Amino acid sequence: MEINFDDFMKVDIRVGTVVRAEPYPEARKPALKVWVDFGPEIGERKTSAQITAYYTPESIIGQQVAGVVNFPAKQIGKFMSEVLILGFPDTEGEVVLIQPTNAVPNGGKLF
Repeated sequence: MEINFDDFMKVDIRVGTVVRAEPYPEARKPALKVWVDFGPEIGERKTSAQITAYYTPESIIGQQVAGVVNFPAKQIGKFMSEVLILGFPDTEGEVVLIQPTNAVPNGGKLF
């Protein structure tokens, strides 16, 4: 299905820095609770992410990630997810996060 540029612009993808992360043992599949600072315009958002194959709470803090910030909040078990952080599957289906190759200001919009 093709979309036009206006459709693409409706998806608000921003960059932010992970400021906090912790295990989410109650999740059905292994996951982390992650808090991301998307800068002064958007602020801090939290999410549950199934990223435990490559990331630990300690290793992800301070890393920049890309996330969709204009989805409605969604209840994930006992945790309210406010952003969708983005990644690609590796050959085993495990998530590899999308990250800028150089540091950029938090809140920058993907275009």
